[in-house]
Amino acid sequence: MAITREDVLRALSGVTVGREGTPLPETGRLSEIVVDPANRVMFSIAIEPAEAKAFEAVRQAAEMAVLKIGGVKSALASLTAERGPAAPPPRPAGPAAGQGAGPRPGPALPGVRHIVAVASGKGGVGKSTTACNLALALKARGLRVGLLDADIYGPSVPKLFGLDRKPETVSTPQGQRIVPLDGYGMPVMSIGFLIQADTAMIWRGPMVQSALTQLLRDVVWGELDVLIVDMPPGTGDAQLTLAQATPLAGAVIVSTPQDLALIDARRGVAMFKRVEVPILGIVENMATFICPHCGTASDIFGHGGARHEAERLGVPFLGEVPLTMTIRETSDAGRPVVAVDPDGPQAAIYREIAGRLWDTLSGGGTARPAPRIVIE
Repeated sequence: MAITREDVLRALSGVTVGREGTPLPETGRLSEIVVDPANRVMFSIAIEPAEAKAFEAVRQAAEMAVLKIGGVKSALASLTAERGPAAPPPRPAGPAAGQGAGPRPGPALPGVRHIVAVASGKGGVGKSTTACNLALALKARGLRVGLLDADIYGPSVPKLFGLDRKPETVSTPQGQRIVPLDGYGMPVMSIGFLIQADTAMIWRGPMVQSALTQLLRDVVWGELDVLIVDMPPGTGDAQLTLAQATPLAGAVIVSTPQDLALIDARRGVAMFKRVEVPILGIVENMATFICPHCGTASDIFGHGGARHEAERLGVPFLGEVPLTMTIRETSDAGRPVVAVDPDGPQAAIYREIAGRLWDTLSGGGTARPAPRIVIE
C-alpha cells in the first residue's frame, strides 16, 4: 500500500505542541514530507536553537505516530533551525516548546569533545583521503577518534578503509542504535555501509537532512576526543544541516594549489564563516608530485596556493601533502597510509598536520553552541 502525504499529516495531527495543544501540522513548523518508494517517511520540524531539548519529545512522538500507519517501513524526523526570508518564524508554543529554556543546548553528541568537519569547495581534491588519514594521525597521538562519512551521494570511506559489511544494531534506553564498524581500531560510520556500492542516492534535501541526523544521533560513538566528519564537496544541504544541528568545533578546508580549486575553497570558507563555524585551518593537498622512479619533484597543480590563501584569509595553514603513488595506492587498496606505514614519510606529514590541528582544538576551550542559520 502506498503511503501518501495526507496519511502522514493525519497521523501527525495527533501530536500536539505547547500549552494550547496545537496539532503539529498547524504550527507551521513542518517541512516538506517525503515518502520514498519503499514507504520510508522523512520530514523535519523547525525550531529555535534553544528549543532543541524541549522539542525532542515532540520529535519522538511524531516518529512514533507515523510508524503506526500501516505499511510504513521507517520514520525519520529531525529538528532543524534553518530560517529563510520566506519561512514564517516558529510560533510560540509555551513551556512545552522550550520557552524560557535558558542557554542553548550543549553538545549534540554526549561523550564527544570536539566535532571537526573536513570540507572542500569542490570534489576531486583528495578531501576524503585527507580526512581518513588525519583521523588516524590523531588516533596515533593517543586520542580517542571517530570518523563519520557525511557524503550521502558519494561515500568514499568504505573504500578507503576496505569495509563492505553492514553494521549491527543494539537496543539502548534511547532505542535502537547503530554500532559503527572498526577501521584500524577507530569507530567508522558511513551511509555506504547501509546500501549497495552501485546504488544511486536520489534523495532530496529533507531526506539528506534526516539521514545525516540519524548517522550522528543514532550511532554508538562512545567517548571520543575528536569526531572527524568527512563532508561532501560544495556548500549545500549537508553542510548547512551539520552546521545548524551540531556544535562543530570548526572546519578544516582541503584544496589543491591551483586557482580553480582555490576559488571553490574560498566559497567553503565563506559558507562556514557565515554560519559562525570557525576555520581551524587549510590543507594543501597534491602540493607536489614526487616521481617514484627518480624522486624528482614537479608542481603539476602549482605550489603554495593554499598557503597564500590561508594568509590572505587570516586562517591557519596546517600543512601540505604531496601527490605520491604511495598515498594513491594505499587509499585504493583500503589500507590508509598512516595505518599501514606509520613510520613512513607520508604518515609523518599527516601526523604534523594532526598535531597542529590538535594544538588548536586543545587550546580552544569547549565546543561552541550550535549556531542559528540565516539564509538571505
